[in-house]
This record gives sequence, C-alpha cells and structure tokens, in this order.
Amino acid sequence: MREIVLDTETTGLDPFDGHRIVEIGCIELLNGIPTGRVWHCHVNPEREVPFSAFEVHGLSYEFLRDKPRFAELADDMLGFIEGAMLVMHNAAFDFGFLNAELDRLARPPLRWDRVVDTLALARRKHPGSPCSLDALCKRYGIDLSEREKHSALLDCRLLAGVYVELVGGHQARLDFAVNGGQAALLQANGEGSRPRPRPLAPRLTPAEIEAHRAFVASLGVEALWLQY
Repeated sequence: MREIVLDTETTGLDPFDGHRIVEIGCIELLNGIPTGRVWHCHVNPEREVPFSAFEVHGLSYEFLRDKPRFAELADDMLGFIEGAMLVMHNAAFDFGFLNAELDRLARPPLRWDRVVDTLALARRKHPGSPCSLDALCKRYGIDLSEREKHSALLDCRLLAGVYVELVGGHQARLDFAVNGGQAALLQANGEGSRPRPRPLAPRLTPAEIEAHRAFVASLGVEALWLQY
C-alpha cells in the first residue's frame, strides 16, 4: 500500500483568516517503509509572515518572497500524492490549509477518506497521555535532536517513524520476532507436544529437492538464505 506522510508550515492557524502555506513536505511509504522518494518545497505565501509564526518555523517573508507560489507547485504536488493515503498529524489543520489553497485555484479538494490522522490514532492507543509529535517521538525513542524549529520535511521524517510504531511497530519494520505475550503463548502450546510416531511423507519429489539445492548453491556463499 502506498502512503504519503505530509506536513505543512503556515503563516498562522486559520486559512479562513487569510493565512497561507509556506512549506510542504511529503515522504513516500510503501507498505509502511520509506522508499526514499520525497517531495518538498518552500512557498511564497504572498503576504507577510507574523512574528509568532516565524518563531515556530523560522521562515521569514524575506526568505520566501522569491519562492514559487502555490499555484506554480500545485500540479507537481498533486502528481506526487496521487492515489496514496495521506498520513498527517492533526490532519484537520494541514487538510484545511491544502484545500483552502486548492479552492483559491478552483481545483477539486482533497477527500477526507484519503486521510489517516496520526493524532487520532495516538489518542486511541494512548488515552490520557500527551500525543503531540514531540511527545510521541519521546515515547517511541525517536531522535529529536535536529528539531530546533518546526520543519515540514523533518517533521515528516519524525512522523513516519511514529506512524510505524502506531500501526504495528516491529512488524512494519519487517522484524517478525514475537512479543513477550506471543512467545509465552507459543511456549505454553508447545509444552505438551510430542513427536509424531510416524513422520509425514515428504510432499516434494526428489527432482524438486535437487532443483532447490542447485538454486541455493547458485546464490553464493553470502546468500541470506544460508543464514537460516
């Protein structure tokens, strides 16, 4: 399954109060694993950046004034996210700003049924606990040392790590080791097991066994198969 972790930085809190997007970051996941494909841009908001917003992300209008406007970036961004679920933290915020920008261009809005809100996931998984991105990174041992200010792309990288933990952790990282409860269950189920009095007949023919042995030999001495 293809997903896009997405984050925005803005000039303020409410797109209906004239605030605009100043940065967009996207990271592609395939079956929960980052593919290395990213989409990132700074955006000319076509208005001043209040000091309160500058304190959050450090992006001044002087820095942004020569960057592309959203209208110039929309097609490229929509092409990158097309067909994917959108993973966002406090999704209503980013979703509202993106749709406000699309509405200014008379473009179709993004659909809410394409959105995964990690804030909602975290609140269900950890009721009563802090669920900000910083708090979740600390809970899951994700390195926050680079996060001096908010940054759309850096926050996407952090959120991708958090999202993996929220939806399954080890299995999403292809670590198939069982957890303690599963191990205890397997051990309990195996305590009374006995060997079969008569082994099952093999289901592979001698030719199939030999073909498999030849295939493994062709992989070389460092083949991952030989470690198991």
